Amino acid sequence: VAVDTALLTPDPDEGLQVLEVKREATSGWALPGTFLREGERLADAVRRSLRVKAGVEGVDPHQLQVFDALERDDRGWVLSVAHWAVVPPERLASRFIDTTRLVPIDRPGRLIYDHPSIVAAAVSHIRSRYDDQPDPDRLLGDTFTMLQLRRLHEAVGGKPLDRDAFRRQMKERLIGTGEMS
Repeated sequence: VAVDTALLTPDPDEGLQVLEVKREATSGWALPGTFLREGERLADAVRRSLRVKAGVEGVDPHQLQVFDALERDDRGWVLSVAHWAVVPPERLASRFIDTTRLVPIDRPGRLIYDHPSIVAAAVSHIRSRYDDQPDPDRLLGDTFTMLQLRRLHEAVGGKPLDRDAFRRQMKERLIGTGEMS
């Protein structure tokens, strides 16, 4: 049993990006992941893989789904319990620069195994959450402008949004601060 994590971050210019780690054995790219150790909880294995392989700490990804295709891993039959998290870019400041990269989700390069399917499932899940809520992952903090919120939704959704329609859609879901920017 393995765990793999689609760790995503919004970029105003590039849209939603995914963190990839360089694989030493194949010199290819992959999602951060590892095999589950005996007696280890899934969440602990996820945090360990993010810390050891990517240099990222303090992130608690959520379970996405199990990927169990017989041919998904060339090392044998491996179940992967995929996880996801979306974090602000500054949460990835500690990442290992030499062995990790952030790439746009629509141009992930050649990922190994079924990692493109994991990224696609995570992106679909995250986008559905942002369809219903202003900032479900609290990427903007407690206070933000409508412009910041729209840019976040554009990065997550991967497309430009009409300013006025977006404002109308979000206005009833927000509590105003009484301040103007």
